[in-house]
Amino acid sequence: MGRGPGAMRQYTRSIPAPPEPERIGAETIAVPAGRPIDLDVRLEAVTEGVYVSGTARAELVGECARCLDEITEVVQARIGELFAYPNSVTDETTDTDELPRVVDDRVDLEQTVRDALVVDLPMAPLCRDDCPGLCPECGERRADLPADHGHETLDPRWAALRERSSLNDTLAD
Repeated sequence: MGRGPGAMRQYTRSIPAPPEPERIGAETIAVPAGRPIDLDVRLEAVTEGVYVSGTARAELVGECARCLDEITEVVQARIGELFAYPNSVTDETTDTDELPRVVDDRVDLEQTVRDALVVDLPMAPLCRDDCPGLCPECGERRADLPADHGHETLDPRWAALRERSSLNDTLAD
């Protein structure tokens, strides 16, 4: 591409998602290993390096934060990152962990793509916005239970009295 400001190239690629422990995602939702991550990026030479812009798109698989059912959804994240040329002013004035670098006339997009996708992950993925979750007493999915589903709850302060009452019933028999 050359280092002359204004030079530009566009790429469309599909790359496999990395396996454990480098997977992209969180414990509740992630891009499964080997699934495609579709990249549509534009590389532009600027005075201090190469500016990469575009999108990364991937399918996520996880579980609903309320009912624990498996869910799939698609995330599309915007990418925008400057990769500094070696020995440029930007290279000399920034820490190595602050900004990625052009190395051997190449840019490594792995961390940029990972960061963009992870930021767009849902914090609490849901199978649907109105998911009622699980019954806290029996653990069944509330969506599968009848409308009148309920459990008898006894105030713990009365538990001793109930035990005594059931003991009296047993003795009376």
